[in-house]
Amino acid sequence: MKKMLSALITFVLAASVITGCGGTSPEAQTETGNTADVGAAAAELTLIIASNATDPTNPYSYGLDKFKEVAEEVSGGKIAVTVHKGTLGENEPELVEKLTMGAADMVVSSPGFMTAIGVPEIDIFSLEYLFDSFEHWETSLDGDFGESMKEIVKEKTGNQFRIMGYWSSSVRDVYAKQAVTGPQDLKGLSIRTQSSSVQQDFFKNCGAIPTTVAWGELYQALQQGVVDGAENDYTNLTLKEHHKTPNGKYVSETHHDYTTRLFLMDGNKYDQLTDEQKGWIDTATTAATEEERAITYKMFEESKQKAIADGAVITEHADIDIEAFKAIAIPIQDAFAQKNGMTEQLDMIRRTAK
Repeated sequence: MKKMLSALITFVLAASVITGCGGTSPEAQTETGNTADVGAAAAELTLIIASNATDPTNPYSYGLDKFKEVAEEVSGGKIAVTVHKGTLGENEPELVEKLTMGAADMVVSSPGFMTAIGVPEIDIFSLEYLFDSFEHWETSLDGDFGESMKEIVKEKTGNQFRIMGYWSSSVRDVYAKQAVTGPQDLKGLSIRTQSSSVQQDFFKNCGAIPTTVAWGELYQALQQGVVDGAENDYTNLTLKEHHKTPNGKYVSETHHDYTTRLFLMDGNKYDQLTDEQKGWIDTATTAATEEERAITYKMFEESKQKAIADGAVITEHADIDIEAFKAIAIPIQDAFAQKNGMTEQLDMIRRTAK
């Protein structure tokens, strides 16, 4: 069974790389980080950890560096960690494939790939307006909902994937050729969206036309009017300067998607470790997760100020008709939960909202 799952994973991920799918994070290509510990040969446990982010200022990079620092410190050098920042692959599917093949021990990835390998429940993270704030997101992921998702992934993948920590890629907003204050402003606009069916359903129901454009081609598409707008977080859209294009100038703080990224490890390998080694890894994971989140929140504010300084026109969150958007999103949430047996998990999230 495990061999069949591994073969399916390899096939799906290889196809994702070929077709350009998989939710690659669009970090700036300014520096490659690959930090090896000179004492690795003497360590009792060596770990290779990776993300697809080549930018050393990316939150993922800070998180991986913190993991290495803490793991080596608390173990007294008995763990040696090698950090790869984009050097094992800049596509998340490549990293996940390396994890399944044993070429990497821990990787950062968006959850979406799991829908294609028999974990449709994971697409709950793709639902719009699932969370109301970073605080709500943290409370849910660090509580019963997060634990439930860990168990679902463990069971459905035969422990192939263990969620060690929940990381964030900030909160996504709409940016377009005009300001968006409510669903009516999206009517007839072609919006570059992610490939998730529940996300595309949301934008369709808002009256928009969900459109697929490769991330690397989106700047040109916005510049030339191929699409009327897109949606992403401040950090990523400013790194690619989408806000400087005619069809990306108006950034509307819809805050429709507080994103989740997974810090993954092969659960079977984790279970083979000693209790002491597990303790070291768990301690380092907690520290790395706290660091990644803190940098994400900090960069949200900094990137917003950069967009404003560059001439972007911002529609503040308080000026958006969030209730009108939620009225569209909630039925999609309910239908997804009913179809996939996730009503309990959805209730967990809703109970933690303030």
